[in-house]
Amino acid sequence: MEPAADPPSQDEKHTEDSLHSQESEHVPNPKYMEIEDACRRLDLGRLRSFAESKGGLLTDELRRQAWPILLGAVKSQTPKNEKNTDSSSRNDLDHLCYSNNSKTSWEDLPPHKDEAQVQLDVERSFVYYPRNKSDAELQQRKNELSSLITEVLRRLPFLCYFQGYHDVCQVFLLVLDPPLRAQLVARLSVLRIRDFMLPTLGPTTSQLQLLPDIIAHADPKLRRHLDGVEPFYALSGTLTMYAHNIEAYHDIARLFDVLIAREPVFSIYVFAQTVLDRRDEIFEIDEADMLHVILGKLPRNLDLDGLIADSIALFQRHPPESLRSWRHISSASALKTARDVEASTGQTLEDGEVWFQKQVKELQWLELQNKAKVFLWRYRRVATTFGMAVAVGALAIYLRRNPSAIHRTMGLFGITTHLQ
Repeated sequence: MEPAADPPSQDEKHTEDSLHSQESEHVPNPKYMEIEDACRRLDLGRLRSFAESKGGLLTDELRRQAWPILLGAVKSQTPKNEKNTDSSSRNDLDHLCYSNNSKTSWEDLPPHKDEAQVQLDVERSFVYYPRNKSDAELQQRKNELSSLITEVLRRLPFLCYFQGYHDVCQVFLLVLDPPLRAQLVARLSVLRIRDFMLPTLGPTTSQLQLLPDIIAHADPKLRRHLDGVEPFYALSGTLTMYAHNIEAYHDIARLFDVLIAREPVFSIYVFAQTVLDRRDEIFEIDEADMLHVILGKLPRNLDLDGLIADSIALFQRHPPESLRSWRHISSASALKTARDVEASTGQTLEDGEVWFQKQVKELQWLELQNKAKVFLWRYRRVATTFGMAVAVGALAIYLRRNPSAIHRTMGLFGITTHLQ
């Protein structure tokens, strides 16, 4: 059950409504004007710097200009190591992949298999923000959110919905104008958080294994204290880009600025930094279950600008390539395909679907290997005649040379086709 929202205080200044009202009365300061200039020039590098700096992109008015550039929906300056391609041709690829049929309304497309769960989650949305809305206005927001998520899933039916996706989408809905919402959510889903939308949680848990590695590099003593505590406490935060954890609208919009501007793996560093910042509190607790509960909750009064600055420094000191678990991340993972965030803005939804299918095949192969090991262990007395390792190796070589046998072998071990 979602926690009930605290009633807004009389002097609450940072709500969705106050942000939008401030935009119309805003007297541009130097940073505001510089962000506007960077948007006009489609300067991705400057926009990334502004997103990382104090206050982020400042207002939703500027976010509506900057987020499409940061997510590659609008052509920016040519990313390094990428040929200068025509923006219209790239957008056409996105359009073809995204819409299936440009003349078909999403409402006329076949239902996605996860739509029932979408509706359940949408009913639990907008708990903390926007404030001061009537029941009718909140219901309208929920209807818009349901349509946004359903459109993306129907147009990209290979994606698998996950609980918490609605938390991410509601931020995009509140920040962006309707024409931009589905396109940007689609690019985020396929090119940035693709690992969370696969048929299993395997790639997601692989990402979480980076967390103890970061802590081990930064604070070995703290890592030893947390030995035995699996990093699943970070699942809710990283899965939802912290939208499920942060209650203030201006805070989550500001955090989204930097998460959109940076590489996807940066989100793990943000969580690692929150753990490092609480080391004194953590050392006072020895029980693993209690540690899991405490670590899963972000401090209520986060200094977001300080957290972001410290996370950037942490990333620079211990980049992903220095982490032991990084080599276990699939080359098709969004963590690696978007590792060069500037180059990733030139990627298309078609590219993302190719990587998605590659990851699905890897998951199928991994499941097959695990089933084979269980099978051989069950009949280990026979297997030891030839040697367990030899038997597993021979099976792997045979299946790689005979791909058509994979489905037959999967059936032998009782593996269904849910990963297809």
